[in-house]
Amino acid sequence: MTTLDGPKSLVQCILAPNPNHMTLQGTNSYVLGANSGRSVVVDPGPDMAEHLDAIVAAAGEVELVIFTHEHIDHTESIDSFVQLTGAPARALRAEYCRNGAPVIDGEVIEAAGTTLRILATPGHTSDSISIVLPEFGEHGAVLTGDTILGGSTTVIVHPDGSIADYLESLDKIEALGDARIFPGHGPEIASAADEARKLRAHRKKRLAQVEQVVAEHPNGDATSVEDVLAIVYADAPQRVLGAARLSIEAQLQYLRG
Repeated sequence: MTTLDGPKSLVQCILAPNPNHMTLQGTNSYVLGANSGRSVVVDPGPDMAEHLDAIVAAAGEVELVIFTHEHIDHTESIDSFVQLTGAPARALRAEYCRNGAPVIDGEVIEAAGTTLRILATPGHTSDSISIVLPEFGEHGAVLTGDTILGGSTTVIVHPDGSIADYLESLDKIEALGDARIFPGHGPEIASAADEARKLRAHRKKRLAQVEQVVAEHPNGDATSVEDVLAIVYADAPQRVLGAARLSIEAQLQYLRG
């Protein structure tokens, strides 16, 4: 996907060939810039030579690499890509930085002829960030990593991830209005606010279902993950049960305060 909305807002998506039940069609790597021959690369993804070569071909001179969060399908290529491009790499956590400092919530970065703003959006993981592109088109855009996915809901990776953090992050994303969403997996989404509201409603519905199971279960507050899984996620395919268990743990923790 290549999208151009004005002279200061080029976004290209390079899809990694790593599809599975967790990555959907694959990991979206993004090349950001302003037709200057320079770029910022977000989430170069898996350490696959053909994918990294495709990013470099689209990127020109890479000024900066940013990671939205720690998961391997986003960060595996960190050292290969830094060696390939010579660009510094930054993320919220220092262990995913190379020749650059950790990013800071609210930080404004001027690079590759355009403006990026770092927005901390924990929930999926504690180190998840989104990247706001205020100059993109009429309403701006936001790269959400795995906080918001195209065509699926994200897993809350308990105990690192948190439902409370996730709901607060949805509030931040809703405040972006009709900014377009470029997610870490799946297709782009037309409106940040609309999607945040939809996901909040979905998560609240799930929480209500889990709360009902706890209220009606003989063990009450001691209701187990497997008890909830058998009732609330009874129709879930086997391949997603591991992710479902993590989200249930996060939901139970949230409900227990």
